Formats: sequence, structure tokens, C-alpha cells
Amino acid sequence: MSRSARLLAAATLLAGLAGTGMGLAQQRPAAAPAPTAAAQPAKTGLGREAHQAEVAAWSIAVRPDGQGLPPGRGSVKQGEDIFQTQCAACHGEFGEGAGRWPVLAGGRGSLKGENPEKTLGSFWPYLSTTFDYVRRAMPYGNAQSLSNDEVYALTAYIMFLNDLVPESFELTRENFTSIPMPNVGGFYDDDRETSERAFWNPSPCMTDCRPTPPRVTGRARVIDVTPEGRSGPRVE
Repeated sequence: MSRSARLLAAATLLAGLAGTGMGLAQQRPAAAPAPTAAAQPAKTGLGREAHQAEVAAWSIAVRPDGQGLPPGRGSVKQGEDIFQTQCAACHGEFGEGAGRWPVLAGGRGSLKGENPEKTLGSFWPYLSTTFDYVRRAMPYGNAQSLSNDEVYALTAYIMFLNDLVPESFELTRENFTSIPMPNVGGFYDDDRETSERAFWNPSPCMTDCRPTPPRVTGRARVIDVTPEGRSGPRVE
């Protein structure tokens, strides 16, 4: 066999081995892959990190223990003036509520009645609820337009309307937690895990629980489903 013929035969054999995946290079064991860093979540490229000033503008919550209160002070008298110009149009001159707007004063002893009034003096357990909400959301339509001193003054006036402080009272960050609310003892931690455990059914019915198919006994458009009340007008 001539030299050119031998070279042609060798080339043909190598090509065949490579086509079947049995070439010399394929017979060597593959090297172990190099370890890679933990996959990082893909970034969308939208937005930016919030500046500290932006975070502080939203982080204005006030806790019942007074944490989060801003420096400031305000008297009942100052709060009355602000209330008449900023709040009375909706809540009435004395917190009695105008039209269907919320009542802010009164309601002491009404929680067990047919029409409870949930005010600072009758229901809310902590003064921080009033301060935080006024500071965050009032006046309606112009939220966060009040200064810290104005919020202290308005809170003091609402306390006065509920007979919690005298007319000479001034509310500050230092005395904020010193006035207990009348209904603070009416709230307690959810204890259903223990107090109602005896009523829990470990094997509740999940299918075909009703002995007979449900039956429609009336329709809202033909029956009067508005409850009657002894102290309010009938709603048609």
C-alpha cells in the first residue's frame, strides 16, 4: 500500500471514531466543573434604594408606649381654635359628628348598648391611636399638613371633649403616657387558643355535611332585610 493510501485509510478511521463519540479526545475522563458562586437574583434595573429622608417621611408610627412621638406641645385652647377651622365642618363643633361623619366625643358606657359610640373616651385604649391617625391622615383631603404642635393641640382638645383632661391641660411628649384611657382594661390578648379549644372539632365535616339540599326561603329584593332600631330612622 502506498504512503498516500495509508494516510487516507487512517484519516477515514479517525473520522469514523469521531462520528461515534469514541475518538481519543472523547475517551479521556472529563474534568470536574469549577465551583461557581451562589446564583444571584436577577435585577430588573428599575427604581433605586430609598433615601434615608424618604424612609423617615413614612416611618411616623406612634406606639402606645410613646415611642415614635415627635417633639412638641399643644394646649386644649390652641386645639379648640384649630379644631373649629380644620375639623368642625365634618366632626361638629363639639365632636358630635356632622351628618354621617364620625363622632369624636361622648359614648361613655354605650359599648354594651344597641348603638355603641366608639370614641377616645369610650372605646380606644391608647391615646396614641388618636395622635397617630390625626398626624397621618387628617384633615380630610389635606393629610399631613398639620405641624407636630398642632397635632398635640388637637389631641389635647379631643381629650378635653371626652372629659379626660381639664381645660387648662397642655399635652407634651413627656406627659403623653400619663393619662390612662377609660377603656384600656377592655382589651386583652386573643386567648381563643385556650379558652375555646374545648369547642374545636378535630374532625370537621368537609363534604355532604347537610342532610338535605339547601333551600332559598326569600330574596332581598322582595323582603325587607333592613334591621329595625329603636333609636335611629328606618332606612328604605
